[in-house]
Amino acid sequence: MTQRKGEKPTISIQEHMAIDVCPGPIQPIKQISDYFPRYPRGLPPAAPHQVGHAGDRPNEDNPDRACAGASASLQAAKRDEEPDVEGYDSDDSTTLGTLEFSLLYDQENNALHCTINKAKGLKPMDHNGLSDPYVKLHLLPGASKANKLRTKTLHNTLNPVWSETLTYYGITDEDMVRKTLRISVCDEDKFRHNEFIGETRIPLKKLKPNQIKNFNNCLEKQLPVNKTEDKSLEERGRIMISLKYNTQKSCLVVGIIRCAHLAAMDANGFSDPYVKTYLKPDENKKSKHKTAVKKKTLNPEFNEEFCYDIKYADLTKKTLEVTVWDYDIGKSNDFIGGVSLGINANGERLKHWFDCLKNKDKKIERWHTLTNELPGSLND
Repeated sequence: MTQRKGEKPTISIQEHMAIDVCPGPIQPIKQISDYFPRYPRGLPPAAPHQVGHAGDRPNEDNPDRACAGASASLQAAKRDEEPDVEGYDSDDSTTLGTLEFSLLYDQENNALHCTINKAKGLKPMDHNGLSDPYVKLHLLPGASKANKLRTKTLHNTLNPVWSETLTYYGITDEDMVRKTLRISVCDEDKFRHNEFIGETRIPLKKLKPNQIKNFNNCLEKQLPVNKTEDKSLEERGRIMISLKYNTQKSCLVVGIIRCAHLAAMDANGFSDPYVKTYLKPDENKKSKHKTAVKKKTLNPEFNEEFCYDIKYADLTKKTLEVTVWDYDIGKSNDFIGGVSLGINANGERLKHWFDCLKNKDKKIERWHTLTNELPGSLND
């Protein structure tokens, strides 16, 4: 640009601002987070240790020196920074809270008692900064409504105290080896879907029979469930059966006590179960007995007994077939599962039959796993 003689040099507004505001090299713009480093709650940031003398001039006299000092302090703070348990984003597991609970495996009664005590520091899920938490339990693999248990809901709190015991029945030693208890904390919403807060999982093999084990676990984000594994290990439920041979009446007394974790056969996620028993071979087809129907449940209690008039010596030739059905109006009833006890059975089913034969006039109770194979050639 040429300048005429006698003309004053002109300076653009950009050059003017650069001269007044940026006397030195242009520095990169700092992020706002650099000026507000986060520190663990309860541990205030220590003031940077500076070595100086009484006669030193303050840093504002030297802007470059002040900027360098601040940058060094920020870098040191970042190096010393620890995770903020309550300050991370909402999807970080450290902000979800903790859950205190205890587990007890009652080996004699085949029951798993889960006592949900309390939670602390739950993640707020509602607009008022609070939650309406409840706890639900599932047994994996095979999580479904059939084995779901849940506590009551406590409203407007992040530190709920339930002190509630939930019990799974029909738990065997085999279950304790291969199953995992999933404990989830959720927020109940009246007008929307309930929201997941966090979960923890306990392999049941960590428990010792008849010993209470206490836990205080941090909740974690929801973990995926292996659906392929669930399908391959799908169960139809459990049934508790009692056997007793009555020597006075010369009859076999079969008790249908209860079922647990039955497969859901109806669209509402439940079933209307009842149980049928046969003593085979049954040439006259008179051995059929049937319990009452229990509406809308996957864990029915029947407590019914049936008598079969039979000589003690003939029991070794018989097979007891027990089937569980879902009652439907206006269409065929759905088969849920079945089990066979007798001389041709194996495992616990054979042992149960032999124990009955060896212990006359004594009621022997056992839990049995239902299979999806229809015993014999039974029709409903």
